[in-house]
Amino acid sequence: MTEAVGKEIMIEGVDPRELYGPQNVYLEQIKSLHPSLKIVARGSSLKVLGSESETRRFDKHMEGLVAYYLKYGHISAQVVDQAFAGNITDQDVPVDKDVIVYGNNGNIIRARTINQQKLVKLYDKNDLLFAVGPAGSGKTYTAIALAVRALKEKEVKRIILTRPAVEAGEKLGFLPGDM
Repeated sequence: MTEAVGKEIMIEGVDPRELYGPQNVYLEQIKSLHPSLKIVARGSSLKVLGSESETRRFDKHMEGLVAYYLKYGHISAQVVDQAFAGNITDQDVPVDKDVIVYGNNGNIIRARTINQQKLVKLYDKNDLLFAVGPAGSGKTYTAIALAVRALKEKEVKRIILTRPAVEAGEKLGFLPGDM
């Protein structure tokens, strides 16, 4: 009989709430995929108890899952299944150049029109960008997706959304910042 080995896996750069899923649904799925291991989650660390070969294999699969999350910003039940089936490793996580950010439930947010693609390319090269065009052309949507990407990649600490105060028939009076 093989001796049980305990190992602590530190998960860095990933929010444990995202990795374990809502109400720990992905963590429970991970535990069910490795029934021979005892897995305990404590914040950003996982304590794994089992045979040495099983813990090593589990660690490799977790590295693939974390690499996937760091690349795409989301995890789903299918991704967990693929990672623990050995289909996803930290070396072969594919890169999708068109994706701006992954939204809720893994929805892909990407630049759809040529002008949106130009906006994304110019965003990568410039500090300040002015987008002018007709209503409904996706300027704000693309800008917000880029802002969320910057927040997820920790390029910025927060996003501040503002809009100008415009009088629509009534007097607004003095506003902070007025001259």
